[in-house]
Amino acid sequence: MLKYAAILGLALATGACAYKEAGEPLDPKYFGSANANNTAVLSGDRSYRVQLATRFANEVPSTINFDFDSARLDGEARRVLDTQAKWIRQFPEVRFRVYGHTDAVGSQTYNKRLGLRRARAAVNYLVSRGISRSRLEAVASFGETQPLIVTDQRERRNRRTVTEVSGFVAARVNVLDGKYAAVIYRDYVESAVSPTTISAKTALTDE
Repeated sequence: MLKYAAILGLALATGACAYKEAGEPLDPKYFGSANANNTAVLSGDRSYRVQLATRFANEVPSTINFDFDSARLDGEARRVLDTQAKWIRQFPEVRFRVYGHTDAVGSQTYNKRLGLRRARAAVNYLVSRGISRSRLEAVASFGETQPLIVTDQRERRNRRTVTEVSGFVAARVNVLDGKYAAVIYRDYVESAVSPTTISAKTALTDE
């Protein structure tokens, strides 16, 4: 009796899932997060630029620091910018802005120029790593007006540039029209490539 009841229940459940009126909306549970994301982007409920900006900030160090009264990139700054350049190359549709900052020592006019020099140094380095200068827009300087640490003394953490997502390359705006999945598809393809230790020389030797 219990066995019969179990079979009957399974049949009813299966039948309920299999039968749908023509034109009836599909249950959202059958779609993954990629579809929900794409739908939200197209409807305007979710900003693709904001998503990429958040992702950039989470996945890549966005800030580099400088010595006092200097716009020279040290080894750590170059390492961070290398990481930024690698990330930026994944998204040819996206533009970035670099902001330069200083500490509070010195006049505001001088510090604004110094912040701009720092921002330009970061931009020039990214360009040297293969990023188109046209994608690094509106280099700006906030001088000493936006400190991380509020002090009138020398503070290395305030002497910085910050790289942020700012928008999209005009010629590529249409790439985002219904093709959010196509953009992020690159990530899936790259993640599926397994590293190999086989070289051309090894392959020839094996033959």
